[in-house]
Amino acid sequence: MTGRGVDQVLPYPGDPELRERHERDARAYVRLAERASGPIPRPAGFAWPWGDALRVLDDLAPDVRVINLETSITRSRAFAPGKAVHYRMSPGNLPCLAAARPDVCALANNHALDFGPRGLADTLDALSGAGLRAAGAGRDAGQARRPVAVAVAGGGRVVVFSCGTGSGGIPAGWAAAPGRPGVDYLPDLSEATAAEVTGRARAARRPGDVVVVSLHWGSNWGYDVDPDQVAFARRLVAGGVDLVHGHSLHHPGPVEVVEGKLILYGCGDCINDYEGITGHEHYRADLRLLYFASLQPGTGTLAALQMAPMRARNLRLHPASQADARWLATVLQRASRGFGSRIDLRPDGLLALRPRVP
Repeated sequence: MTGRGVDQVLPYPGDPELRERHERDARAYVRLAERASGPIPRPAGFAWPWGDALRVLDDLAPDVRVINLETSITRSRAFAPGKAVHYRMSPGNLPCLAAARPDVCALANNHALDFGPRGLADTLDALSGAGLRAAGAGRDAGQARRPVAVAVAGGGRVVVFSCGTGSGGIPAGWAAAPGRPGVDYLPDLSEATAAEVTGRARAARRPGDVVVVSLHWGSNWGYDVDPDQVAFARRLVAGGVDLVHGHSLHHPGPVEVVEGKLILYGCGDCINDYEGITGHEHYRADLRLLYFASLQPGTGTLAALQMAPMRARNLRLHPASQADARWLATVLQRASRGFGSRIDLRPDGLLALRPRVP
């Protein structure tokens, strides 16, 4: 979520206007963060929000990097009506995203059209111009539903679909249609919808590929997962999807392995401007995880899941302390116990998944 307050500390901040109930200026979120943690340089460098996460990415060197991008990249002032919060990032600050070298930007979420079709078109143009690939949104249904396939060393690809649901705050009117821009919107979590998604996944798969569905759904807070989400994720796996990358939660949520395939019900936020906002402190949303899933080529079976714990401070990611990493491991272990998964804190400071033994 590199818009709003984060955008204001970067080298080319956009118009700070907001139309929120309590705030009318995005710089208010910078002041909240500074009140909580101290001064933030302005302008900060493009890599500032990622902080030490860039070093972790370089050290663990994933073959494919996927982010859920929850902001419009536009200078438009056409605020989408009926929304309480709008996220907007200046196109001039796009190097902030490029700093993490994402291979896929998932856009099927509840901020992709915060500034309407024009804002979405600007976002798609900005990403394309920077050589960044987007999935889950487009100028029509065909583009929105088209996956991004990333070739990996040794052959094969990682094929990424991006979809979203109303439970994740996406208005139904944002659904892409023939001749109408929008996102890859799922009308429900029914068996028929799961069959439609898995049908697309099977059609896109080639020998040696693994398939990821990046899915924006569910509430922002809490560790309980709705039964329809659990059933839907398991249907995706049964239908041939190798990894479900869930998001909408502002903190990390439960993890499950089904038939050897990884389901992340809610990964939590990575970058946002929530620092200093009160109301949900017991969730420790300042603690973040970078997820590194190793899958067997071709079969998509999970080989390992490592998670690097970070802490947001000064709108920047820093390594979490040992105590904070232990807290995260304990909370995730408790949340994932009902799914048969165990989360351990390793001596190197990373969290690791120990899946259920058959």
